[in-house]
Amino acid sequence: MLPQIGFIEFLLIAIVALIVVGPRDLPSMLRKLGNMVAKARGMAREFQGAFDDMGREVELDELRREIEQIKSANPIGDIAGDLEADIEDTNKALRDDTIL
Repeated sequence: MLPQIGFIEFLLIAIVALIVVGPRDLPSMLRKLGNMVAKARGMAREFQGAFDDMGREVELDELRREIEQIKSANPIGDIAGDLEADIEDTNKALRDDTIL
């Protein structure tokens, strides 16, 4: 986590920067610092985006595996086979009962 900087700390940093760098070079230094912070944020955003993409790919791969498992299991075919066997058994029982 980033440390919390209050008004007093910020004022102290500004005074030290003004004394060390000087009033003439301070705007260019702050501009460079701003550019560096922007680049760091951009890299962090890109890094986070790469992790998000990897997470989505992993989820898609898991979904593909689950779909393949469902396709290979073919529960509708199993149910149809069971129903056909039951119909056959019922027809056989009816034939046996009508013959007797």
